[in-house]
Amino acid sequence: MNQMTNKMFNLYIDESCHLEHDGIQIMCIGYTKIEYEKYPIIKDDIKKIKLKHKAPTELKWNKLSMSRFPLYKELIDYFFSSNITFRCVLVKNKQNLDHEKFNRGDHNAFYYKMIYLLLNNKYINQKDEIYRVILDIKDTRGKERLTELANCLNNKNEGKSPFKYFQHIHSHENELLQLTDLFIGAITYKSRKENIKPNASKIKCEVINYLEKKTGYSLDDGTIPWESKFNIFDFQISSSK
Repeated sequence: MNQMTNKMFNLYIDESCHLEHDGIQIMCIGYTKIEYEKYPIIKDDIKKIKLKHKAPTELKWNKLSMSRFPLYKELIDYFFSSNITFRCVLVKNKQNLDHEKFNRGDHNAFYYKMIYLLLNNKYINQKDEIYRVILDIKDTRGKERLTELANCLNNKNEGKSPFKYFQHIHSHENELLQLTDLFIGAITYKSRKENIKPNASKIKCEVINYLEKKTGYSLDDGTIPWESKFNIFDFQISSSK
C-alpha cells in the first residue's frame, strides 16, 4: 500500500521532567493524536471552548487557575467525545538510570529510546497509518534533535518507518500541544505524589480527580497495553547495582 492511500495522523509530543539531573524521579513523555485532515476542525473547536471561558491564551499545567476549572472540565469532556487519542510513557525511578551500561553513556540516547517506546505500540498503530511528528521546542538543538529522532525511528523500523515528517513548534502556537501538556502535567504531578502533600494545588488535584473519573484509571499507574483512548505505559527502571 502506498502513502497516497495510507491514513495520515498528527502526533503532538510534549514532555515533563525529561532532564537528567533535575532531582526528580519521574519523567513523562506523551502525545495527542488526531487525523491530519481533522486538524482545522479540532483546532477551531478547542479555540471556541477557550474563548467561551474567556481564556484565549496558552493553556499550561503550571499556570492553572481555580476560576477556570469549568474550562479544564470542558476541554477534558471534549477530548473524550472526540476522536483525539492520548498516549504517554511514564518513567519511574529515573535516579536508577545507568547510561554507561544501557545508553552508550548518553542521556539523549535514553530520551530517543523513550520516544521510540512512545511511538511504537503494536496494539494501537495500524499498518496503513503514517505519522507527522510535531514536538514542543525545548532548547536550541531543535533541528539536530529532529534529525537524530528521524534516523533513530528509521533504523528501529528497518528503513520502513511510518514516521514521515518531523517539526518543532512552540506550544503557544498549537492547541493540541497544550492539551498534551495538561495530560502529562496531571500524570507527572500525581506520580510525584505532589497531590497528597499539605501544600498541594487544589486546582491541580481537581483536574487529576476529574481525569481519573473520565478515564477510569489511576494516573500514576499504567493502563492495559491495548487501551486506545488514554494509554499510559508504566516504565519502571530497576537499579543495576
